[in-house]
Amino acid sequence: MENPFFFCKTDKQLIPFPFFKLRNPHHLPAKRSLINSQTPSAPPSEGEPPPLASGKLGQRHLRRLCLAGKLQDAVSALGSASSISTRTYLLLLQSCIDSDSVELGRLLHSSLPLVEDPNPFVETKLVSMYAKCGDLGNARQVFDEMRERNLFTWSAMIGGYSREDRWEEVIELFYQMMREGLTPDAFLLPKILQACANMEDAATGRILHSLTIRCGFLEEAYVGNSMLALYAKCEEIAMVKSIFSVLNVKDSVTWNSVISAHCQVGENEKALKLFEQMRLEGIEPSRVTWNILISGYSQCGKPKLALEMMKKMERSGICPDVFTWTGMISGSLQNNKMSEALDLFREMWASGVEPNGMTVASTISACASLKHLKNGRELHGYAVKIAGSCDLLVVNSLIDLYVKCSRLEDAERIFNSVGSKDVFTWNSMIGGYMQFGYCGKAHELFLRMQSLGVRRNVVTWNVMISGYIQNREEDQAMDLFHNMEVEGVTRNTASWNALISGFLQNGDANKAFRVFRRMHLIPEKPNSITILSLLPACANLVSARKVKEIHGYVLRSSLHPILQISNSLIDSYSKSGNKASARALFHILWHKDLISWNSMMAGFILHGCSHAARKLFNLMRLEGVKPNQSTYKTMISAYGLDGLVSEGVELFTAMNEHRCSPCMEHYAAMIELYGRSGRLREAQDMITEMPIEPDSTVWNALLTAARYNSNAKLASLAAQHLIRLEPKSSRIQKLASRFDGGIFSLANPRKVIDSHGFHSCCWVEDKQKVHTFYTDDKTIDFSASPNLMDLHRITNELRKISPKFKETRHEAEELEENDEFHCERKAIAFSLSIS
Repeated sequence: MENPFFFCKTDKQLIPFPFFKLRNPHHLPAKRSLINSQTPSAPPSEGEPPPLASGKLGQRHLRRLCLAGKLQDAVSALGSASSISTRTYLLLLQSCIDSDSVELGRLLHSSLPLVEDPNPFVETKLVSMYAKCGDLGNARQVFDEMRERNLFTWSAMIGGYSREDRWEEVIELFYQMMREGLTPDAFLLPKILQACANMEDAATGRILHSLTIRCGFLEEAYVGNSMLALYAKCEEIAMVKSIFSVLNVKDSVTWNSVISAHCQVGENEKALKLFEQMRLEGIEPSRVTWNILISGYSQCGKPKLALEMMKKMERSGICPDVFTWTGMISGSLQNNKMSEALDLFREMWASGVEPNGMTVASTISACASLKHLKNGRELHGYAVKIAGSCDLLVVNSLIDLYVKCSRLEDAERIFNSVGSKDVFTWNSMIGGYMQFGYCGKAHELFLRMQSLGVRRNVVTWNVMISGYIQNREEDQAMDLFHNMEVEGVTRNTASWNALISGFLQNGDANKAFRVFRRMHLIPEKPNSITILSLLPACANLVSARKVKEIHGYVLRSSLHPILQISNSLIDSYSKSGNKASARALFHILWHKDLISWNSMMAGFILHGCSHAARKLFNLMRLEGVKPNQSTYKTMISAYGLDGLVSEGVELFTAMNEHRCSPCMEHYAAMIELYGRSGRLREAQDMITEMPIEPDSTVWNALLTAARYNSNAKLASLAAQHLIRLEPKSSRIQKLASRFDGGIFSLANPRKVIDSHGFHSCCWVEDKQKVHTFYTDDKTIDFSASPNLMDLHRITNELRKISPKFKETRHEAEELEENDEFHCERKAIAFSLSIS
């Protein structure tokens, strides 16, 4: 009678499970010993011809050769044999496994027809031999051709894939095995659970969890620990706690798994309590336990606590090893603390612990981010010395280093010297070519990946799309974007973000917003990166309506708890003229960081509310938030608006006391402070006494101050330095044309400079489209549209009446000699024409 089954529905397929107690996986006969326990007789002398491998005498001779380590001779003797016993054949296969000789194994495979009584054990041993010798292709071929497969056969095939880290095939074999009515035993289950953990396949893990409960395997420590590791990797902390509570036997591996699970989800304090509880129950933490805690603290951005744990570890008599230091270094890397990562590497080296490939790769990545080419080359040399330059992690880090340090030829050399490349190697090199504008070479590699059978993942496509659009080849980028789905690659949010950031970089905000609105219709919705890319563009466009649109999406998508988004919204609202919304958003923040305070203060300064900025600055200091360079620059500007020179000088002096060195922006703000109060002599003295060479920012500030105070001599001095520093700048070239006998003309300062630079521009939004107007733009075709014709009519009317109000305008707002209207007036006129 056939066993009744019920079916378990998963996202993969229907899986049959035996309804009653599963069949005993050990129903097969016990495996007999393959090796004779008696001492073998002496092998024949070298001059003696090998006897035929048939009959009892021949079989014994083959076994003697095999046991004597002469596997080559034994396999060669099979050429004259008419048959071979199953026992001898299995012994020869085991010898191939022991000597890791797949070539001799293939010769034995060709001799399979000589076996007297072939059975599933022989084919299973063949599968095991191929799998353990690394030939998974032949192993799978034998496996698929078998008419009868038992539990040992499945274990051999799954074990082979596990050793090669081919976790996806392991899970596929599990489902195929269940369809054929076999269930894994307590020895096979951990391998499948490990595959689920590495693939983060929680759905299959739950099926295995149900299976272990019904079979009673959860009581096995190895199975329970593997189940814990699976849920920990999938960050399902509730399931981890549930399984941990029901386990009767808890060894050090069990405790390590549950502590690691809490660290992975950032619950380091609970992990520490479990650590102490582990000690109370009489299980002394091992080095692995300490490393889990140290790495957990380091990766969540708490390096000081990680260092304290490492000192406690040393006091307990356990010295930090390479994994301890690597966890610390990789944690610093994940938290963008690159300099700290390099310092930790130096400390590790000084302590006498030699780095491994992972340590070297992580430190090279830190050098790449900091563009420290010299340190990176030293690490490259060390990697070659320890034969770690063949490690793909090191190779990929080196390619990234040389690309970021503008050493593309070195990156190419490393890429071409590596025989075995993974997809990350290809992606790094493609990204390097795109970064330097070699789109053709990048496309060649992209096509070569396909021809070599290397699977191009979504990152590969995104790198190509991003590279094309950043190099202003939008058509190619869009073609690739549309072909992704055709090639079977599902777009992710990063694919859409690549288009948005590319369009914004190219100055086409309208296309970027169209992509953003299209994202609302797809499963992959905009994320925090999308929002943080778009908001600065809204601020630059002076578009309050778009800021509100994005803010609405942020609220609907529950992205408002992300502090970076709130800070960006405050900044964008301020720059788009909506000071009230910026202030309201600032006051409802549960947690404010320094950027929150700086954004709000900068917004007040932008709108001339210097008193509100100073009040907020005092409140920030009362709450114990330390100012940074950006704060000081903003507040010096605030004091400048109110003419509080002594307070501004006092604040500037306090920077050094708080170990915050002034930079060019601070000196420029001080020049502006002095200039607004007419104290040009002090402004000039400050430039003379600067410990660093003034740049164009400082001289531009002096030029503005001289213009406001009508000091032609000082303006001339500032202008000469600007021409020297930026001779190729178009605005500086226009400035040079204003000289007359070495004296700078201030007859029409608007023609020389305005508060935003030498070329002003304004934006106007019309039906979700942005129109840009420049001061010196003479290319407007007024007949192109009715709106532009209306603009031409209104500007003519304004031009007729504007001279009547000449006496009411500031000198900087005079009409230019060429009778062209400023960008602000063009924008206003256009707004009137569309209203």
